[in-house]
Amino acid sequence: MIRALYPLRVACLTAVAAALATSLAVAQNQPALSPDEQIAPRQVQTVPAVRPKPRPSPAPGDDAATAPRPTPRPAAAATAPAAVPAAPAGPRPAAAAHAVACSGAFAKDSSHIKLMQAFQPKNVDYGEVAGAGGTKLNATILFPKDPKRHLEILWQNEPSRSDTSLIVITGQSTWTGPKGLRLGLTLAALEKLNGKAFKVSGFDQPDGSAVLDWQGGALASLPGGCKVGVRLAADRKAAADALAAAKGKEFGSNDPAMRAVKPTVAEIILGY
Repeated sequence: MIRALYPLRVACLTAVAAALATSLAVAQNQPALSPDEQIAPRQVQTVPAVRPKPRPSPAPGDDAATAPRPTPRPAAAATAPAAVPAAPAGPRPAAAAHAVACSGAFAKDSSHIKLMQAFQPKNVDYGEVAGAGGTKLNATILFPKDPKRHLEILWQNEPSRSDTSLIVITGQSTWTGPKGLRLGLTLAALEKLNGKAFKVSGFDQPDGSAVLDWQGGALASLPGGCKVGVRLAADRKAAADALAAAKGKEFGSNDPAMRAVKPTVAEIILGY
């Protein structure tokens, strides 16, 4: 930048020098005046300043002259326009919920380091999480101290913590999955997301029921190449005979016996 301005500065200085030289040449080329041609100081006449004439005194009895002059009214102060009241601030938009997609930080080739870059190191930890049948598994945990934002990621390459295997939304987490999947959805809501009924297992296991087949619905194939599994939990107030009727076989999600225990989504698992 400085080098680019240097030629401009030289051009400006050259122009100023040329102007000064021209003025000096003009002054030197003016002809010298003889003493007769020069103006003497006496020839310069000073015009006397004109004094204002005194104002004549009013004649006696001249009412117009003696009448007091009206006091001029002060100019009216300019009235500032009334301030327009500010419009009430509208409600602030709700913060966007955390969503899991089979891409970006949750793609198949993701890693613990990529999650730290995406969510800041202070929000990423590595430790044990609950597995099936009371087992413990090692996983990366997002927001480990916040149950509402808790998310678990298990790796195919555990030593390097890379290559996504499973992404688990569980507990009180408010993370959402593809197509708007979230914890707490009913069977009817799941059918709506899937576009049709699907097959589920009975409530034979302590962990509850699980989706076995999406029957070619919208949740059967997701962008990014991952698959989604859902674990269902029966209503805690479901009667014992209703739970017994929902065991021992596969059910359709629209089966009356399955609907009678009012299952909801208790866990969402995305896998590659």
